Amino acid sequence: MTLAGHRKAIYAVGPDGRYTVVPSSGWEVEETVTLQAVEHFRRMEEDARRRVLEGTTSPLEFHMYRSRMDPALLSQTTGLWCWRIRRHFRPQVFARLKPALLARYADALGISVESLQRVQ
Repeated sequence: MTLAGHRKAIYAVGPDGRYTVVPSSGWEVEETVTLQAVEHFRRMEEDARRRVLEGTTSPLEFHMYRSRMDPALLSQTTGLWCWRIRRHFRPQVFARLKPALLARYADALGISVESLQRVQ
C-alpha cells in the first residue's frame, strides 16, 4: 500500500550464501511503521496549523511538517542551524525574514514563497 504498486530493490541471501538484489513489493512491518510515521507527521501538521491560526507559531513549522520534515532534516536541507530554524518558528521573527532566506526555505520545502507565508 505504501509503495503504490511500485517495487523496490532489497538485498537477500541467495542459495549460494551471497547477497543478491531482489525485487520486493514491500513488507508488512515496514508498511505499518511507514503508516505510523505518516500519521505522526499528519498530527504534527494539524497541531502546527492550529497554532499558526492562534498566532503562536509561524507558517514555517506547518509547512515543515506538511513536507514530512522535522527541524533536523530541514536544517540539513537548508544548511541552517536547528536553533535558527526553531527561532524562525516565532511569528515575530518569521515576519522579519529576508526574501533570500524565505526563498531558501521555500526551495527546501518545494513550495513558493507566497505559499510559505500562509497556511491553506
